[in-house]
Amino acid sequence: MENTFLLTIVVLIYLLLVGYVGYIAWKRTKSADDYMVAGRKTHPFIMALSYGATFISTAAIVGFGGTAGVYGMGLLWLTVLNIIVGIFIAFVLFGKRTRKMGHNLSALTFPEFLSRRYNSKFIQYFSGAVIFLGMPLYASVVLIGMARFVETTLQIDYTIALVIMAMIVAVYVVFGGLRGVMYTDALQGTIMFVGMVILLGSIYWILGGVTAGNQALTNLINVVPAQATAKAAATGFTGWTSMPALGSPFWWTLVSTLILGVGIGVLSQPQLAVRFMTVKSNRELNRAVLIGGIFIFMMTGTAFVVGALSNVYFFDTVGKIAIQVAGGNMDKIIPTFITSAMPLWFAYLFMITLLSAAMSTLSSQFHVQGTAIGRDVYETVTGTKGKSSVLVARAGITIAVIIAVILGLILPAGIIAVGTAIWFSITAAAFLSMYAFALFWKRSTKAGVISGLVIGTLISVFWLVFEYKKSAAALGICKALTGQVVLIGTNPWPTVDSIVIALPISFLITVIVSLLTKPPEKEQLDEIFKGI
Repeated sequence: MENTFLLTIVVLIYLLLVGYVGYIAWKRTKSADDYMVAGRKTHPFIMALSYGATFISTAAIVGFGGTAGVYGMGLLWLTVLNIIVGIFIAFVLFGKRTRKMGHNLSALTFPEFLSRRYNSKFIQYFSGAVIFLGMPLYASVVLIGMARFVETTLQIDYTIALVIMAMIVAVYVVFGGLRGVMYTDALQGTIMFVGMVILLGSIYWILGGVTAGNQALTNLINVVPAQATAKAAATGFTGWTSMPALGSPFWWTLVSTLILGVGIGVLSQPQLAVRFMTVKSNRELNRAVLIGGIFIFMMTGTAFVVGALSNVYFFDTVGKIAIQVAGGNMDKIIPTFITSAMPLWFAYLFMITLLSAAMSTLSSQFHVQGTAIGRDVYETVTGTKGKSSVLVARAGITIAVIIAVILGLILPAGIIAVGTAIWFSITAAAFLSMYAFALFWKRSTKAGVISGLVIGTLISVFWLVFEYKKSAAALGICKALTGQVVLIGTNPWPTVDSIVIALPISFLITVIVSLLTKPPEKEQLDEIFKGI
Protein backbone atom coordinates (compact mmCIF):
# COMPACT_ATOMS: atom_id res chain seq x y z
CA MET A 1 0.00 0.00 0.00
CA GLU A 2 2.85 2.36 0.94
CA ASN A 3 4.69 1.54 -2.30
CA THR A 4 1.60 2.24 -4.37
CA PHE A 5 1.11 5.57 -2.61
CA LEU A 6 4.77 6.55 -3.24
CA LEU A 7 4.51 5.63 -6.91
CA THR A 8 1.28 7.58 -7.31
CA ILE A 9 2.84 10.70 -5.78
CA VAL A 10 5.98 10.46 -7.97
CA VAL A 11 3.98 9.99 -11.18
CA LEU A 12 1.51 12.77 -10.31
CA ILE A 13 4.32 15.25 -9.60
CA TYR A 14 5.97 14.33 -12.90
CA LEU A 15 2.74 14.66 -14.90
CA LEU A 16 1.93 17.98 -13.23
CA LEU A 17 5.37 19.32 -14.17
CA VAL A 18 4.96 18.16 -17.77
CA GLY A 19 1.44 19.57 -17.86
CA TYR A 20 2.58 22.93 -16.51
CA VAL A 21 5.46 23.21 -18.99
CA GLY A 22 3.14 22.17 -21.83
CA TYR A 23 0.61 24.80 -20.71
CA ILE A 24 3.26 27.54 -20.82
CA ALA A 25 4.22 26.45 -24.33
CA TRP A 26 0.57 26.44 -25.41
CA LYS A 27 0.12 30.00 -24.12
CA ARG A 28 3.19 31.09 -26.14
CA THR A 29 2.14 29.31 -29.35
CA LYS A 30 0.35 31.95 -31.41
CA SER A 31 1.49 31.45 -35.00
CA ALA A 32 2.49 28.78 -37.53
CA ASP A 33 6.15 29.70 -36.84
CA ASP A 34 5.59 29.00 -33.14
CA TYR A 35 3.85 25.69 -33.88
CA MET A 36 6.35 24.46 -36.49
CA VAL A 37 9.76 25.88 -35.42
CA ALA A 38 9.17 27.27 -31.90
CA GLY A 39 9.49 30.89 -33.05
CA ARG A 40 13.18 30.47 -34.10
CA LYS A 41 14.43 31.93 -30.76
CA THR A 42 15.06 28.83 -28.63
CA HIS A 43 17.72 28.94 -25.88
CA PRO A 44 20.75 26.70 -26.62
CA PHE A 45 20.24 24.69 -23.40
CA ILE A 46 16.65 23.92 -24.36
CA MET A 47 17.64 23.19 -27.97
CA ALA A 48 20.49 20.82 -26.96
CA LEU A 49 18.41 18.93 -24.40
CA SER A 50 15.46 18.76 -26.77
CA TYR A 51 17.71 17.40 -29.53
CA GLY A 52 19.29 14.86 -27.18
CA ALA A 53 16.05 13.81 -25.51
CA THR A 54 14.42 13.40 -28.93
CA PHE A 55 17.38 11.35 -30.18
CA ILE A 56 17.60 9.15 -27.09
CA SER A 57 14.40 7.31 -26.30
CA THR A 58 13.32 4.11 -24.65
CA ALA A 59 14.45 2.53 -27.92
CA ALA A 60 18.02 3.48 -26.99
CA ILE A 61 17.78 2.75 -23.26
CA VAL A 62 15.61 -0.38 -23.25
CA GLY A 63 16.00 -1.64 -26.82
CA PHE A 64 19.69 -0.97 -27.45
CA GLY A 65 20.57 -1.55 -23.78
CA GLY A 66 19.00 -5.00 -24.11
CA THR A 67 20.82 -5.51 -27.39
CA ALA A 68 24.11 -4.78 -25.61
CA GLY A 69 23.16 -7.60 -23.22
CA VAL A 70 23.42 -9.92 -26.24
CA TYR A 71 26.04 -8.23 -28.46
CA GLY A 72 28.24 -6.80 -25.71
CA MET A 73 30.24 -3.59 -25.38
CA GLY A 74 31.11 -3.46 -29.07
CA LEU A 75 27.93 -1.39 -29.25
CA LEU A 76 29.85 1.45 -27.58
CA TRP A 77 31.17 2.29 -31.05
CA LEU A 78 27.65 3.58 -31.65
CA THR A 79 28.14 6.02 -28.76
CA VAL A 80 31.34 7.26 -30.43
CA LEU A 81 29.52 7.74 -33.75
CA ASN A 82 26.57 9.38 -32.02
CA ILE A 83 28.83 12.04 -30.53
CA ILE A 84 31.04 12.59 -33.60
CA VAL A 85 28.28 12.42 -36.22
CA GLY A 86 25.06 13.01 -34.28
CA ILE A 87 26.37 15.98 -32.28
CA PHE A 88 29.58 17.52 -33.64
CA ILE A 89 29.06 17.07 -37.39
CA ALA A 90 25.30 17.56 -37.07
CA PHE A 91 25.54 20.82 -35.08
CA VAL A 92 28.71 22.42 -36.47
CA LEU A 93 28.63 21.39 -40.15
CA PHE A 94 24.99 20.59 -40.93
CA GLY A 95 23.25 22.61 -38.22
CA LYS A 96 24.72 26.04 -38.95
CA ARG A 97 23.96 25.84 -42.67
CA THR A 98 20.50 24.39 -42.02
CA ARG A 99 19.65 27.22 -39.64
CA LYS A 100 20.72 29.99 -42.01
CA MET A 101 19.38 28.38 -45.18
CA GLY A 102 16.10 27.53 -43.47
CA HIS A 103 15.74 31.20 -42.55
CA ASN A 104 16.60 32.30 -46.11
CA LEU A 105 13.98 29.91 -47.48
CA SER A 106 11.38 30.66 -44.74
CA ALA A 107 11.04 26.89 -44.29
CA LEU A 108 9.06 25.53 -41.33
CA THR A 109 9.55 21.76 -41.82
CA PHE A 110 12.37 19.51 -43.00
CA PRO A 111 10.60 18.46 -46.26
CA GLU A 112 9.69 22.10 -46.92
CA PHE A 113 13.35 23.06 -46.43
CA LEU A 114 14.44 20.51 -49.05
CA SER A 115 11.64 21.37 -51.47
CA ARG A 116 12.33 25.12 -51.38
CA ARG A 117 16.05 24.54 -51.76
CA TYR A 118 15.35 22.78 -55.08
CA ASN A 119 12.06 24.51 -55.96
CA SER A 120 10.16 21.23 -56.12
CA LYS A 121 6.74 20.51 -54.65
CA PHE A 122 7.26 16.82 -55.42
CA ILE A 123 10.16 16.68 -52.96
CA GLN A 124 7.96 18.14 -50.25
CA TYR A 125 4.97 15.83 -50.54
CA PHE A 126 7.02 12.72 -51.35
CA SER A 127 9.27 13.37 -48.31
CA GLY A 128 6.21 14.13 -46.19
CA ALA A 129 4.64 10.85 -47.27
CA VAL A 130 7.83 8.90 -46.43
CA ILE A 131 7.81 10.44 -42.95
CA PHE A 132 4.11 9.92 -42.30
CA LEU A 133 4.09 6.32 -43.57
CA GLY A 134 7.48 5.22 -42.22
CA MET A 135 7.87 6.91 -38.85
CA PRO A 136 5.00 5.04 -37.12
CA LEU A 137 7.33 2.01 -36.94
CA TYR A 138 9.88 4.06 -34.98
CA ALA A 139 7.18 5.60 -32.79
CA SER A 140 5.71 2.20 -32.02
CA VAL A 141 9.02 0.71 -30.82
CA VAL A 142 9.51 3.70 -28.50
CA LEU A 143 6.05 3.03 -27.07
CA ILE A 144 6.89 -0.67 -26.72
CA GLY A 145 10.04 0.14 -24.74
CA MET A 146 8.11 2.13 -22.15
CA ALA A 147 5.18 -0.25 -21.97
CA ARG A 148 7.49 -3.24 -21.43
CA PHE A 149 9.15 -1.51 -18.49
CA VAL A 150 5.83 -0.59 -16.90
CA GLU A 151 4.60 -4.14 -17.46
CA THR A 152 7.70 -5.67 -15.82
CA THR A 153 8.07 -3.17 -12.97
CA LEU A 154 4.49 -2.42 -11.95
CA GLN A 155 2.74 -5.57 -13.20
CA ILE A 156 0.37 -3.42 -15.26
CA ASP A 157 -1.15 -4.90 -18.39
CA TYR A 158 1.03 -4.13 -21.42
CA THR A 159 -1.89 -2.96 -23.59
CA ILE A 160 -3.16 -0.55 -20.92
CA ALA A 161 0.32 0.93 -20.44
CA LEU A 162 0.70 1.36 -24.21
CA VAL A 163 -2.59 3.19 -24.70
CA ILE A 164 -2.35 5.52 -21.67
CA MET A 165 1.18 6.57 -22.59
CA ALA A 166 0.22 7.41 -26.17
CA MET A 167 -2.78 9.47 -25.03
CA ILE A 168 -0.74 11.60 -22.60
CA VAL A 169 1.83 12.49 -25.26
CA ALA A 170 -0.81 13.19 -27.90
CA VAL A 171 -2.52 15.86 -25.76
CA TYR A 172 0.43 18.22 -25.30
CA VAL A 173 1.77 17.73 -28.86
CA VAL A 174 -1.59 18.43 -30.49
CA PHE A 175 -2.03 21.71 -28.60
CA GLY A 176 1.53 22.92 -27.91
CA GLY A 177 3.25 22.30 -31.25
CA LEU A 178 7.06 22.28 -31.39
CA ARG A 179 7.37 24.85 -28.62
CA GLY A 180 5.46 22.49 -26.32
CA VAL A 181 7.60 19.59 -27.49
CA MET A 182 10.90 21.39 -26.85
CA TYR A 183 9.96 22.81 -23.45
CA THR A 184 8.87 19.41 -22.16
CA ASP A 185 11.93 17.80 -23.80
CA ALA A 186 14.25 20.01 -21.73
CA LEU A 187 12.50 18.99 -18.51
CA GLN A 188 12.48 15.32 -19.49
CA GLY A 189 16.11 15.39 -20.64
CA THR A 190 17.20 16.67 -17.22
CA ILE A 191 15.33 13.85 -15.49
CA MET A 192 16.85 11.30 -17.92
CA PHE A 193 20.39 12.53 -17.21
CA VAL A 194 20.00 12.24 -13.42
CA GLY A 195 18.50 8.75 -13.68
CA MET A 196 21.26 7.42 -15.94
CA VAL A 197 24.07 8.86 -13.77
CA ILE A 198 22.65 7.00 -10.75
CA LEU A 199 22.23 3.80 -12.78
CA LEU A 200 25.82 3.79 -14.09
CA GLY A 201 27.27 4.39 -10.64
CA SER A 202 25.01 1.73 -9.12
CA ILE A 203 25.93 -1.15 -11.44
CA TYR A 204 29.65 -0.64 -10.94
CA TRP A 205 29.10 -0.38 -7.18
CA ILE A 206 27.14 -3.66 -7.25
CA LEU A 207 29.89 -5.39 -9.26
CA GLY A 208 32.79 -4.10 -7.14
CA GLY A 209 34.08 -1.27 -9.31
CA VAL A 210 34.85 -0.47 -12.94
CA THR A 211 37.87 -2.76 -13.29
CA ALA A 212 36.31 -5.67 -11.44
CA GLY A 213 33.02 -5.41 -13.32
CA ASN A 214 34.58 -5.22 -16.76
CA GLN A 215 37.01 -8.04 -16.02
CA ALA A 216 34.18 -10.24 -14.76
CA LEU A 217 32.33 -9.60 -18.02
CA THR A 218 35.43 -10.56 -20.02
CA ASN A 219 35.84 -13.77 -18.00
CA LEU A 220 32.18 -14.68 -18.39
CA ILE A 221 32.75 -16.21 -21.84
CA ASN A 222 34.86 -18.92 -20.17
CA VAL A 223 32.39 -19.88 -17.46
CA VAL A 224 28.98 -19.68 -19.11
CA PRO A 225 27.69 -23.16 -20.04
CA ALA A 226 28.58 -24.04 -23.63
CA GLN A 227 24.99 -24.51 -24.75
CA ALA A 228 24.13 -20.94 -23.75
CA THR A 229 26.65 -19.36 -26.10
CA ALA A 230 27.07 -22.05 -28.76
CA LYS A 231 24.46 -20.55 -31.08
CA ALA A 232 25.91 -17.06 -30.74
CA ALA A 233 29.49 -18.34 -31.21
CA ALA A 234 28.46 -20.09 -34.43
CA THR A 235 27.43 -16.69 -35.88
CA GLY A 236 30.63 -14.88 -34.83
CA PHE A 237 30.19 -14.04 -31.12
CA THR A 238 33.54 -13.84 -29.28
CA GLY A 239 32.56 -12.34 -25.93
CA TRP A 240 30.84 -9.36 -24.33
CA THR A 241 33.95 -7.14 -24.25
CA SER A 242 35.23 -7.86 -27.76
CA MET A 243 33.98 -7.32 -31.29
CA PRO A 244 32.42 -10.27 -33.15
CA ALA A 245 34.48 -12.17 -35.73
CA LEU A 246 35.11 -9.89 -38.73
CA GLY A 247 32.64 -10.52 -41.54
CA SER A 248 30.47 -12.90 -39.52
CA PRO A 249 26.65 -12.52 -39.40
CA PHE A 250 27.00 -11.23 -35.84
CA TRP A 251 29.54 -8.62 -37.02
CA TRP A 252 27.38 -7.48 -39.96
CA THR A 253 24.32 -7.06 -37.75
CA LEU A 254 26.26 -5.14 -35.11
CA VAL A 255 28.21 -2.92 -37.51
CA SER A 256 25.86 -2.35 -40.46
CA THR A 257 22.50 -2.22 -38.68
CA LEU A 258 23.13 -1.04 -35.14
CA ILE A 259 26.28 1.08 -35.45
CA LEU A 260 26.24 2.46 -39.01
CA GLY A 261 22.47 2.39 -39.50
CA VAL A 262 21.80 4.55 -36.45
CA GLY A 263 25.18 6.33 -36.22
CA ILE A 264 25.00 7.69 -39.79
CA GLY A 265 21.22 7.77 -40.11
CA VAL A 266 20.95 10.34 -37.32
CA LEU A 267 21.98 13.09 -39.76
CA SER A 268 18.85 12.58 -41.84
CA GLN A 269 16.30 12.47 -39.03
CA PRO A 270 13.57 15.05 -39.81
CA GLN A 271 12.62 15.50 -36.15
CA LEU A 272 16.26 16.36 -35.33
CA ALA A 273 17.13 18.48 -38.38
CA VAL A 274 14.20 20.82 -37.69
CA ARG A 275 15.79 21.64 -34.29
CA PHE A 276 18.52 23.60 -36.07
CA MET A 277 15.92 26.00 -37.42
CA THR A 278 14.67 26.86 -33.93
CA VAL A 279 17.68 28.96 -32.79
CA LYS A 280 18.43 32.52 -33.88
CA SER A 281 22.21 32.34 -34.51
CA ASN A 282 25.23 30.05 -34.87
CA ARG A 283 26.40 31.02 -31.39
CA GLU A 284 23.51 29.05 -29.88
CA LEU A 285 24.55 25.97 -31.88
CA ASN A 286 28.18 26.29 -30.72
CA ARG A 287 27.04 26.50 -27.10
CA ALA A 288 24.75 23.51 -27.58
CA VAL A 289 27.52 21.17 -28.80
CA LEU A 290 29.07 20.56 -25.37
CA ILE A 291 25.70 20.13 -23.66
CA GLY A 292 24.50 17.72 -26.35
CA GLY A 293 27.76 15.74 -26.39
CA ILE A 294 27.77 15.15 -22.63
CA PHE A 295 24.09 14.22 -22.69
CA ILE A 296 24.46 11.66 -25.52
CA PHE A 297 27.60 10.18 -23.93
CA MET A 298 25.83 9.58 -20.64
CA MET A 299 22.58 8.31 -22.16
CA THR A 300 23.88 5.82 -24.71
CA GLY A 301 27.10 4.89 -22.91
CA THR A 302 25.23 4.03 -19.72
CA ALA A 303 22.56 1.99 -21.51
CA PHE A 304 25.11 -0.08 -23.43
CA VAL A 305 27.41 -0.63 -20.43
CA VAL A 306 24.57 -1.61 -18.10
CA GLY A 307 23.05 -3.94 -20.70
CA ALA A 308 26.34 -5.78 -21.18
CA LEU A 309 27.23 -5.88 -17.46
CA SER A 310 23.80 -7.21 -16.53
CA ASN A 311 25.13 -10.59 -17.71
CA VAL A 312 27.60 -10.59 -14.82
CA TYR A 313 24.93 -9.69 -12.28
CA PHE A 314 22.47 -12.35 -13.50
CA PHE A 315 25.12 -15.06 -13.76
CA ASP A 316 26.37 -14.32 -10.23
CA THR A 317 22.86 -14.35 -8.77
CA VAL A 318 20.92 -16.98 -10.73
CA GLY A 319 23.54 -18.74 -12.86
CA LYS A 320 22.11 -17.54 -16.19
CA ILE A 321 23.04 -14.86 -18.70
CA ALA A 322 20.78 -11.88 -19.32
CA ILE A 323 18.94 -13.12 -22.41
CA GLN A 324 18.03 -16.36 -20.60
CA VAL A 325 16.67 -14.50 -17.58
CA ALA A 326 14.63 -12.28 -19.92
CA GLY A 327 13.02 -15.31 -21.53
CA GLY A 328 14.72 -14.76 -24.88
CA ASN A 329 13.31 -11.23 -25.29
CA MET A 330 16.09 -8.60 -25.49
CA ASP A 331 13.59 -5.85 -24.76
CA LYS A 332 13.10 -7.21 -21.24
CA ILE A 333 16.79 -7.31 -20.19
CA ILE A 334 17.03 -3.74 -18.84
CA PRO A 335 13.58 -3.79 -17.11
CA THR A 336 14.39 -7.18 -15.54
CA PHE A 337 17.76 -5.93 -14.29
CA ILE A 338 16.21 -2.81 -12.74
CA THR A 339 13.52 -4.76 -10.91
CA SER A 340 15.98 -7.44 -9.75
CA ALA A 341 19.06 -5.46 -8.79
CA MET A 342 17.92 -1.98 -7.85
CA PRO A 343 15.91 -0.74 -4.83
CA LEU A 344 12.25 0.05 -5.29
CA TRP A 345 12.72 3.82 -5.10
CA PHE A 346 15.13 3.65 -8.03
CA ALA A 347 12.74 1.48 -10.04
CA TYR A 348 10.21 4.31 -9.67
CA LEU A 349 12.83 6.95 -10.57
CA PHE A 350 13.93 4.91 -13.57
CA MET A 351 10.34 4.52 -14.67
CA ILE A 352 10.10 8.33 -14.70
CA THR A 353 13.42 8.40 -16.61
CA LEU A 354 12.01 6.05 -19.23
CA LEU A 355 8.72 7.89 -19.26
CA SER A 356 10.69 11.07 -19.99
CA ALA A 357 12.76 9.36 -22.69
CA ALA A 358 9.71 7.91 -24.39
CA MET A 359 7.56 11.04 -24.15
CA SER A 360 10.31 13.36 -25.41
CA THR A 361 10.95 11.20 -28.48
CA LEU A 362 7.31 10.36 -29.14
CA SER A 363 6.27 14.00 -28.94
CA SER A 364 8.78 14.93 -31.63
CA GLN A 365 7.83 11.94 -33.77
CA PHE A 366 4.14 12.71 -33.58
CA HIS A 367 4.79 16.41 -34.23
CA VAL A 368 6.89 15.76 -37.33
CA GLN A 369 4.32 13.26 -38.65
CA GLY A 370 1.52 15.77 -38.11
CA THR A 371 3.39 18.61 -39.85
CA ALA A 372 4.36 16.21 -42.65
CA ILE A 373 0.75 15.42 -43.45
CA GLY A 374 -0.57 18.94 -42.66
CA ARG A 375 1.99 21.25 -44.23
CA ASP A 376 4.08 19.03 -46.51
CA VAL A 377 1.33 16.94 -48.09
CA TYR A 378 -2.00 18.77 -47.54
CA GLU A 379 -0.75 22.32 -48.14
CA THR A 380 1.46 21.34 -51.07
CA VAL A 381 -1.21 19.33 -52.87
CA THR A 382 -4.21 21.60 -52.18
CA GLY A 383 -2.48 24.99 -52.02
CA THR A 384 -4.44 25.78 -48.83
CA LYS A 385 -2.50 27.62 -46.11
CA GLY A 386 -2.99 29.04 -42.64
CA LYS A 387 -5.05 27.62 -39.79
CA SER A 388 -6.45 24.78 -41.88
CA SER A 389 -3.01 23.20 -42.28
CA VAL A 390 -2.48 23.36 -38.50
CA LEU A 391 -5.85 21.62 -38.04
CA VAL A 392 -4.84 18.93 -40.54
CA ALA A 393 -1.50 18.61 -38.73
CA ARG A 394 -3.33 18.04 -35.45
CA ALA A 395 -5.55 15.43 -37.11
CA GLY A 396 -2.42 13.82 -38.54
CA ILE A 397 -0.89 13.62 -35.07
CA THR A 398 -4.00 11.82 -33.81
CA ILE A 399 -3.85 9.33 -36.68
CA ALA A 400 -0.11 8.78 -36.09
CA VAL A 401 -0.76 8.00 -32.42
CA ILE A 402 -3.43 5.42 -33.33
CA ILE A 403 -1.15 3.73 -35.88
CA ALA A 404 1.73 3.59 -33.37
CA VAL A 405 -0.51 1.95 -30.75
CA ILE A 406 -1.76 -0.66 -33.24
CA LEU A 407 1.80 -1.50 -34.31
CA GLY A 408 2.84 -1.67 -30.66
CA LEU A 409 0.27 -4.42 -30.16
CA ILE A 410 1.17 -6.54 -33.21
CA LEU A 411 4.95 -6.23 -33.64
CA PRO A 412 7.04 -9.26 -32.54
CA ALA A 413 9.21 -9.48 -29.41
CA GLY A 414 12.75 -8.05 -29.46
CA ILE A 415 11.83 -5.54 -32.16
CA ILE A 416 12.87 -2.25 -30.48
CA ALA A 417 16.50 -1.93 -31.63
CA VAL A 418 15.81 -3.42 -35.06
CA GLY A 419 12.75 -1.21 -35.64
CA THR A 420 14.76 1.88 -34.75
CA ALA A 421 17.59 0.91 -37.09
CA ILE A 422 15.14 0.21 -39.94
CA TRP A 423 13.67 3.71 -39.70
CA PHE A 424 17.13 5.32 -39.53
CA SER A 425 18.20 3.33 -42.60
CA ILE A 426 15.14 4.37 -44.61
CA THR A 427 15.63 8.07 -43.83
CA ALA A 428 19.36 7.87 -44.62
CA ALA A 429 18.66 6.32 -48.03
CA ALA A 430 15.85 8.77 -48.77
CA PHE A 431 17.10 12.07 -47.38
CA LEU A 432 20.81 12.08 -46.53
CA SER A 433 22.31 12.56 -50.00
CA MET A 434 19.72 15.22 -50.87
CA TYR A 435 20.19 16.99 -47.52
CA ALA A 436 24.01 16.95 -47.70
CA PHE A 437 24.08 18.19 -51.30
CA ALA A 438 21.49 20.85 -50.52
CA LEU A 439 23.88 22.30 -47.95
CA PHE A 440 27.28 21.74 -49.54
CA TRP A 441 27.03 21.25 -53.34
CA LYS A 442 25.64 24.11 -55.40
CA ARG A 443 25.91 22.06 -58.60
CA SER A 444 23.28 19.55 -57.43
CA THR A 445 20.04 19.80 -59.41
CA LYS A 446 16.37 19.16 -58.82
CA ALA A 447 16.39 16.17 -61.18
CA GLY A 448 19.47 14.76 -59.46
CA VAL A 449 18.18 14.89 -55.91
CA ILE A 450 14.71 13.66 -56.88
CA SER A 451 16.36 10.66 -58.57
CA GLY A 452 18.40 9.96 -55.42
CA LEU A 453 15.37 10.44 -53.17
CA VAL A 454 13.08 8.08 -55.07
CA ILE A 455 15.64 5.40 -55.97
CA GLY A 456 17.20 5.44 -52.50
CA THR A 457 13.79 5.06 -50.86
CA LEU A 458 12.68 2.24 -53.18
CA ILE A 459 15.94 0.28 -52.82
CA SER A 460 15.88 0.64 -49.04
CA VAL A 461 12.28 -0.55 -48.77
CA PHE A 462 12.91 -3.41 -51.23
CA TRP A 463 15.97 -4.58 -49.27
CA LEU A 464 14.13 -4.45 -45.95
CA VAL A 465 11.16 -6.38 -47.35
CA PHE A 466 12.98 -8.99 -49.43
CA GLU A 467 16.58 -9.37 -48.22
CA TYR A 468 17.36 -8.13 -44.70
CA LYS A 469 16.36 -11.16 -42.68
CA LYS A 470 15.21 -9.52 -39.43
CA SER A 471 12.74 -7.21 -41.16
CA ALA A 472 11.80 -9.61 -43.98
CA ALA A 473 10.96 -12.37 -41.51
CA ALA A 474 8.87 -10.01 -39.37
CA LEU A 475 6.93 -8.65 -42.36
CA GLY A 476 6.48 -12.02 -44.09
CA ILE A 477 5.89 -10.45 -47.54
CA CYS A 478 8.86 -12.18 -49.21
CA LYS A 479 7.81 -15.50 -47.70
CA ALA A 480 4.27 -15.10 -48.99
CA LEU A 481 5.38 -14.19 -52.51
CA THR A 482 8.41 -16.42 -53.04
CA GLY A 483 8.12 -19.18 -50.45
CA GLN A 484 11.43 -18.21 -48.79
CA VAL A 485 12.27 -15.76 -46.04
CA VAL A 486 14.80 -13.77 -48.14
CA LEU A 487 15.71 -13.76 -51.83
CA ILE A 488 19.45 -14.40 -51.32
CA GLY A 489 20.16 -16.73 -48.41
CA THR A 490 23.95 -16.71 -48.84
CA ASN A 491 25.91 -14.90 -46.10
CA PRO A 492 26.47 -12.08 -45.45
CA TRP A 493 23.55 -10.61 -47.46
CA PRO A 494 20.68 -11.48 -45.07
CA THR A 495 22.53 -9.62 -42.28
CA VAL A 496 23.66 -6.59 -44.31
CA ASP A 497 21.58 -3.51 -43.50
CA SER A 498 19.90 -1.58 -46.30
CA ILE A 499 21.93 1.55 -45.50
CA VAL A 500 25.06 -0.19 -46.82
CA ILE A 501 23.34 -0.79 -50.18
CA ALA A 502 20.85 2.04 -50.66
CA LEU A 503 22.80 5.05 -49.35
CA PRO A 504 25.84 4.75 -51.69
CA ILE A 505 23.51 4.17 -54.66
CA SER A 506 21.44 7.22 -53.71
CA PHE A 507 24.58 9.37 -53.51
CA LEU A 508 25.89 8.05 -56.83
CA ILE A 509 22.60 8.52 -58.67
CA THR A 510 22.26 12.08 -57.34
CA VAL A 511 25.76 13.01 -58.55
CA ILE A 512 25.41 11.41 -61.99
CA VAL A 513 21.99 12.88 -62.79
CA SER A 514 23.02 16.30 -61.44
CA LEU A 515 26.08 16.39 -63.69
CA LEU A 516 23.96 15.37 -66.70
CA THR A 517 21.32 18.05 -66.16
CA LYS A 518 21.34 21.84 -66.35
CA PRO A 519 22.84 23.54 -63.26
CA PRO A 520 20.67 25.86 -61.14
CA GLU A 521 20.59 29.59 -61.87
CA LYS A 522 23.36 31.57 -60.12
CA GLU A 523 20.93 34.26 -58.91
CA GLN A 524 18.74 31.64 -57.27
CA LEU A 525 21.73 30.02 -55.53
CA ASP A 526 23.06 33.37 -54.33
CA GLU A 527 19.74 34.02 -52.60
CA ILE A 528 19.62 30.53 -51.04
CA PHE A 529 23.24 30.63 -49.81
CA LYS A 530 23.13 34.27 -48.66
CA GLY A 531 25.14 34.64 -45.46
CA ILE A 532 26.59 31.10 -45.67
